[in-house]
Amino acid sequence: MPRPRKCRKVCKLPPISEFTPAGNTCDHIILSVDEYETIRLIDYECFSQEECAGYMQVSRATVQQIYNSARGKLAKALVCGIGIRIEGGDYTLCDGKEHYCDCGGCSHHSERRCRAKCE
Repeated sequence: MPRPRKCRKVCKLPPISEFTPAGNTCDHIILSVDEYETIRLIDYECFSQEECAGYMQVSRATVQQIYNSARGKLAKALVCGIGIRIEGGDYTLCDGKEHYCDCGGCSHHSERRCRAKCE
């Protein structure tokens, strides 16, 4: 019997949950919320996989699997001109009760410095 899946800690849901390329309103690839969180932490916030694993409260190997899956989906969407919808996954939202949350996106913990800009 396989081990039960552990929920991944996500600090907040994405502000925009759907991206559609011009001219294609039908097809979408589903990116789970935990896949979105790994992309946000590793590529946007510039965390290592080790740091990301600590923030999401899973192993580094799990983060690597989630990250590789997310990058494959993003690549397919960009190359094939398919939309992206962010939904579902095995996650739990940060409730702000941790003593210190250094993920950068949690509205409960705002003392974190900004590592990346949307420019």
